[in-house]
Amino acid sequence: MKAAVFGKAGLELREVDRPQAKSGEVLVRVRYAGLNRRDLTRAKGDEGAIPGMDWSGEIEGSGERVMCMGERGYAEFAAVDRERCLPVPAGIDLEQAATLPLALLTMHDALITNGALKKGESVLILGASSGVGLMGLQIARHLGAGFVAGTSRRGASRDKLKAFGADLALDTASPGWVDELLAATGGKGVDLVIDQVSGKLFNQTQQATAIGGRIVNVGRLGGMVADFDFNLHALRRLRYVGVTFRTRSADEVREVFRRARADLWPGLEAGKLRLPVDRVFPLAEAEAAQQRMRADEHFGKILLRV
Repeated sequence: MKAAVFGKAGLELREVDRPQAKSGEVLVRVRYAGLNRRDLTRAKGDEGAIPGMDWSGEIEGSGERVMCMGERGYAEFAAVDRERCLPVPAGIDLEQAATLPLALLTMHDALITNGALKKGESVLILGASSGVGLMGLQIARHLGAGFVAGTSRRGASRDKLKAFGADLALDTASPGWVDELLAATGGKGVDLVIDQVSGKLFNQTQQATAIGGRIVNVGRLGGMVADFDFNLHALRRLRYVGVTFRTRSADEVREVFRRARADLWPGLEAGKLRLPVDRVFPLAEAEAAQQRMRADEHFGKILLRV
């Protein structure tokens, strides 16, 4: 089969062996694969590895349309735990389906399971113009948030955030963004922050969070290490939660799937949760697709057509 694999100079299209489904797994004929930030990272020894965390396609043998979250999705076929496959609702094509798995699961887990969002509460999504961020805005609104704000450093992207549920779009490069958010929340700050940025922005994020509020660390696009104002953290009595899929057991990930499906499927089937496709690249141009993501020029999801 054809797959995009890490070579010395980037991703290369190669012929590789088709994977074999193990016990409890299914083999999926991949039609579209979604790009995610984690796909961009390489570790020593990754040459020959196939990236790709979410995709859509059909289960070999049954033809069932599914959208999946797993590994090695930049390929014509991918083997995956059967319980990491979600059925594609009627009315959603496979292109749109490929935008959804990681975004739905990540943001439901962050907002509801770890963020404990309650109806009427206020939410801030940092890094809201990514596919995951845009889904966060929509899920927060769909599940009853009273006020939703999002951030993007690009003006063209900020202009689009309100269409996805944001009451307020902020530029964190502006010195006054925290004051603007505080003014919009009556001086209180938001009850819950979904932080995809971290880094040097974090102390401002604490200032933007209400006393007794929660911050869920989903991403670290702004840096892995930065100053932490412990006194501010204590004075505002904040709860700070870190999340990732990388250190969860198979059963824990299956539970994330179960909870997200229970809460979000009615909204998904009703067409209330959708993501824009920024651009679709053929599998042979996977390196160009990743370069577009690295340039941070996209709005919504970048896909590979397999």
